[in-house]
Amino acid sequence: MASILDEYEDSQNTRRSAQQHNRLSTNIGITHSGFVNVRLEEEKPIFNKQRIDFTPPEKINHLAVCHNQLCMSLGKDTLQRIDLGKPDQLNQIELGRKDDSKVYKLFLDPTGSHLLISLSTSECLYLNRNTQKVRSLSRWRGHLIESVGWNKLLGNETNTGPILVGTGHGIIFEAEISATEGSLFNTNPDQYFRQVHSLEEDGRPAPVCCLEVERGLENKYFIIATTRKRLYQFVGKVAEGSEQQGFSSIFSQNQDLLPSFQEFPVNMGHSEIAFYTSKLRTSPKSFAWMMGNGVLYGQLDYVRLDSLLSDVQVWEYTPDIDLNTNKPISIVLTQFHFLLLLCDRVKAICTLNGQVVFEDVFPDKFGTLKKMIKDPVGGLVWIYTERAVFRYHIQRESRDVWQMYMSMNKFDLAKEYCRDRPECMDKVLAKEAEHCFQNKRYLESAKCYALTQNYFEEIALKFIEAKQEEALKEFLLKKLNNLKQSERTQITLLVTWLSELYLNRLGQLESDGNSIIFQETRDEFRQFLSNSKHKECLFNNRSTIYDLLASHGNMEDMVYFSVVMQDYERVISHHCQHDDYISALEVLSKHCDQKLFYKFSPVLMQHIPKKVVDAWIQMGKRLDPKKLIPALMNYSHMGSSQQISETIRYMEFCVHELSVTEEAIHNYLLSLYAKYKPGSLLCYLEQAGTHASEIHYDLKYALRLCAEHGYRKACVLVYRIMELYEEAVDLALQVDVDLAKSCADLPEDDEELRKKLWLKIARHVVQEEKDVKKAMNCLSSCNLLKIEDILPFFPDFVTIDHFKEAICSSLEEYNQHIDELKQEMEEATESAKRIREDIQEMRNKYGVVDSQEKCAACDFPLLNRPFYLFLCGHMFHYDCLFQEVTPNLTAYKQSRLEELQKKLAATTQSTKSRHRPSAKDEGDTSSLGKSNTGASREHVKSDIDDIIASECVYCGELIIKSIDKPFIDPQKFEDEKSSWL
Repeated sequence: MASILDEYEDSQNTRRSAQQHNRLSTNIGITHSGFVNVRLEEEKPIFNKQRIDFTPPEKINHLAVCHNQLCMSLGKDTLQRIDLGKPDQLNQIELGRKDDSKVYKLFLDPTGSHLLISLSTSECLYLNRNTQKVRSLSRWRGHLIESVGWNKLLGNETNTGPILVGTGHGIIFEAEISATEGSLFNTNPDQYFRQVHSLEEDGRPAPVCCLEVERGLENKYFIIATTRKRLYQFVGKVAEGSEQQGFSSIFSQNQDLLPSFQEFPVNMGHSEIAFYTSKLRTSPKSFAWMMGNGVLYGQLDYVRLDSLLSDVQVWEYTPDIDLNTNKPISIVLTQFHFLLLLCDRVKAICTLNGQVVFEDVFPDKFGTLKKMIKDPVGGLVWIYTERAVFRYHIQRESRDVWQMYMSMNKFDLAKEYCRDRPECMDKVLAKEAEHCFQNKRYLESAKCYALTQNYFEEIALKFIEAKQEEALKEFLLKKLNNLKQSERTQITLLVTWLSELYLNRLGQLESDGNSIIFQETRDEFRQFLSNSKHKECLFNNRSTIYDLLASHGNMEDMVYFSVVMQDYERVISHHCQHDDYISALEVLSKHCDQKLFYKFSPVLMQHIPKKVVDAWIQMGKRLDPKKLIPALMNYSHMGSSQQISETIRYMEFCVHELSVTEEAIHNYLLSLYAKYKPGSLLCYLEQAGTHASEIHYDLKYALRLCAEHGYRKACVLVYRIMELYEEAVDLALQVDVDLAKSCADLPEDDEELRKKLWLKIARHVVQEEKDVKKAMNCLSSCNLLKIEDILPFFPDFVTIDHFKEAICSSLEEYNQHIDELKQEMEEATESAKRIREDIQEMRNKYGVVDSQEKCAACDFPLLNRPFYLFLCGHMFHYDCLFQEVTPNLTAYKQSRLEELQKKLAATTQSTKSRHRPSAKDEGDTSSLGKSNTGASREHVKSDIDDIIASECVYCGELIIKSIDKPFIDPQKFEDEKSSWL
């Protein structure tokens, strides 16, 4: 028994797999949908049979499997239990019956813990999984047990909870079994055993073939009981918390009414019902009842009030099944199939179409097939004969279900079962699309066709031939959404085609006058144009879209498309062409594109100057005023007064608010003032500044402009800024003498020029105006003029009365000036005298030097070499002082010092090389040359002393100026550093 569950492939399965492989190999190729239908591995069959390597010591009478627990009845008195999780550990129990009783049926609960053994002598035994002792159920004696309805909610390993038991005489009992030891007076495992209902057929008691208990919503319970020809339903509620009291209340609720049942005429002697549960601990979803007329199949609906069964249908037996000689023995239900067990074979019938999809014939050597059971936990189907045990693995049962649903036109379900198989999904979608097309549901057909891999041209032509533009549009839209961004050619084709379809539709709706649908279509078209997914394609092919829109005369959508493409130039041009200048300006102001402002401002300025200037001002520094001058100048010459005033307003904004310094802007504003607003010209010139560096306009241009228009005051102001004071005074005298006076005082640093300017004013006053008083006022206004300067301007016969005071005042000033000069001369003489005395005193001054004194620089005795003594007390050798002072001298003084040293060396050499002469005359000449050379040498030494000995090197300014210099010269730092290493 060590290899009892070892799996091996039966020879029939091997042959079947080979046949399937051959069929698959012939289907390799490219289908109409574009998918390659090829499989790299052999596909295992749905129902894969395996024989258990087990030879029973005796004949197998009955077998029960649940929750991985397998129980077999062998021979007359032997029971064998196997835990499928531990197949090597067998458990064999002897029933210990000495009479002729045989095992009639085995019943194993959903937990695999409770085993009921029905005996042919109308007795029943109980065996718990955790014990080896078989116990008799005394209360059950006298009843042949045909079926058991287990309690899935309350059952556990030690207690079954309330269960239902059906007998061969049509009686339904309620019972409860406990595996724990009872009290002293009650040692039986059966807690109670009471009748709750009885079933009949044709007025006589009928055996209860099957029982099933299920719980629905809101504590509602459903009980299904079957006889040979009838299927009963009992529905009732159990009060919450009273489930332990059992199901008697449900049957009592149905006593006043006839029980709900379905009856079929044919009786084949027994019936069996099977249920399919998708997950553990959930309620069954479907059922299959094997009875005389066939298999009743349907769904279980726990929401309905009157009946649990829904969508029922009867699948009749195939012709080879004869109820007299070859009637079905057992049934098992899976998700999409029910398996019928015959005496020599197993048939699998699809619950969707009733077709036989699998048939497995068992050889005679194994004997007659006895029973088929399905383990609801493991999902395996078990079949046994007297000498062998088989099991079926169900693998990927739903693999071909999509084809059946597709053939039944249940496309949603078909797609549900082929989500992970794109080639199958494509076939389902193609079939659904074709079905919708044939039923004239063109929009649905288009949506499905768009998801298939069928040829694009065929589908498009199909809709074109059917004149279904809306469906074609829907197909193209879906196809477009499914394309990848890399498929640019296909995207371009679809976008262009869709644009044409939309435009055709809009034109047709507009001609028909259907405004509501027209607006909906337009909104849909605009949404298509603004879709970000294919924005790149629309942008790259915008010229084609523009041509399509123009060919249909659809200007509104062209404007919308231009906005979407951010082609604002086209939008503004469109508004301008239709004289909608305000809309054009709104687009400009909204998007703030400087280039578009420069381009369209000339046109807009001509029609709405005020609004344009307001927009310019709002843009502020984002616009370059210099680039707007062409628009301003183009219309300021021939435009209306409003255009001119708005031009001046913007120029003033640029100058005063934006502080623009461009010369062109200021020159243009100046020209506008000169031509159209002269009252503001002089004010502008005064505010612009009085110095040439502050001026941003061209002075020469301003002077020429003011001169052309005869603005003399403005010209005077420009002359003053240009510092052409003579021209300013000459021109100012033509306007106002006071203006000329203000110009004459401007050259403050040039007294000669000021005097000249004032003389011009005086001459003008005397000769032109002939006003002596004003001439005298000129004398008082300018202190540079004297009476003698202006007397030549007067006529010869002018009386002196007007000049008397001026002449007297002038003479007094001369006398006062002479006295001041005398006093200055006396002070200078006294100062020279004191200086001479100080010099004489300095010559006689001396200092005492001790013989022990040392040089402050080298610390050697001072008297060994020539030295210097300073008033501060520091004493230096000549050469030491020279070395200390030289590095701190300026470059000029260093070069001068080198030059003096060379001269000193030259004079010294000449003195040494000179020989004494023999003649008397020569001696006189030599002494004269010697005296000249000595004087020159002393003068050089004096110059050298002035440079190096002008002050003490330790107390003077040189040492103070050298405080920020490093102690070691940077050029010598590396050498000094290396000397320390």
